[in-house]
Amino acid sequence: MKGIWATGRRAGQWLTGHACWCLAVSVAVHVLAVVTHPTHPLDLRVYREAAPHVLSGGLYDYALRATPPIPRLPFTYPPFAALLFLPLSRLPWEVLVALWQTLSVAALLVVAVGAVRLLGPRAGGRVRERALLWAAAGLWLEPVRHTLDQGQVNLLLGAVVLWCLAVPRAAVGRGAGVGLAASVKLTPAVGGLYLLATRQWRAAAWAGATVAAAAALAWCVAPRESARYWSALVTDTRRVGPVWSVRNQSLRGALGRLLGQDTAAFLAYGAALALVTVVTAWAVRAAVRRSDLLGVLVAVELYGLLVSPVSWSHHWIWCLPAMIWLAHGPLGQRLLSRVTLAVWALVTVTRVVPSLIRAEDHRAAYPGAYPASLAWPGCVYAVCAVLTLAAIARGTAGHEGPAVASGAVPEPSRAEAALGRRLG
Repeated sequence: MKGIWATGRRAGQWLTGHACWCLAVSVAVHVLAVVTHPTHPLDLRVYREAAPHVLSGGLYDYALRATPPIPRLPFTYPPFAALLFLPLSRLPWEVLVALWQTLSVAALLVVAVGAVRLLGPRAGGRVRERALLWAAAGLWLEPVRHTLDQGQVNLLLGAVVLWCLAVPRAAVGRGAGVGLAASVKLTPAVGGLYLLATRQWRAAAWAGATVAAAAALAWCVAPRESARYWSALVTDTRRVGPVWSVRNQSLRGALGRLLGQDTAAFLAYGAALALVTVVTAWAVRAAVRRSDLLGVLVAVELYGLLVSPVSWSHHWIWCLPAMIWLAHGPLGQRLLSRVTLAVWALVTVTRVVPSLIRAEDHRAAYPGAYPASLAWPGCVYAVCAVLTLAAIARGTAGHEGPAVASGAVPEPSRAEAALGRRLG
């Protein structure tokens, strides 16, 4: 066993020394795959074709025709997002696809850099090398591949959130970044919990102000569309797609496939939601006590994906920061962290969810009882998220952050002071 670990360390050292080449090769293979097997980024087409309707009206009447089980793809984001997407309609389609791919790959690198920087002193002097290696590996994780294939905006928003939380020292920069991402798509709004958990009150206020300003701007430009969205469409999950599909990797989707849609299933979902909330609160508290900023962020982001009614597999790009924390975080040497990292790698690299989607699509229609052969493996992302939350929550004495005195469990005030020094 010691020989295996020694071999693994030597391999890791070699990869670290050749991080730039690893990323270059990974990107080159990705470009070759895109050129030889072109994708059809339907979500990007929706952004491009729907955006002009924000000015003329009918933004939420637009729908791109697709194939079952989602035959229509409407625009589901806030009106402010349509305003940001307006320039896309001016670009030739081929140019837009190439530009979007380039920006998304660059955003993946920003996500890796931001996550490694949030590790703080634990990252040592290898922030650049580790970020390059994780970006090279991240290109082949299923949520990232799905995001790139669909032309989704997830990587760009994730890059905005992580960069603004990891780099700016001013509260306005950290808060405005989270608020801007949440104004484009609602899922990044859970980043506000990170600001609250780490007691960044001014940054949280700036995040709220940014969201309000973006909504007000969109209301001035498109009052009718804004009223429709915020009064009714924001909570209408039917427009998004079939919640029961294995495409939906949220807690609600997983339990709906396992237990059906009756009252008992609803009660079970409520109990599971309460349990996940308790585990997340425990994980956040433990991470804050050891000044573990990346642990706090990963916990709240995974919680948001779990409790959201719909979390398509491409929403789970936060698996990359989670894997970085599991590998290099303060509890990375623990068995639970290693096992969870291995499970994440297995289900994302082997593309379990796309295989289940293909099997589901071969069925003529959604049956009264979802087949157990698809329902149980269809819980993979939810299981990985819960395991990660449990790993973050298991912090104890002797595993505190380097900014906290070692040898004893710190008092809350000392931990909070250490956290404040890291936040500036």
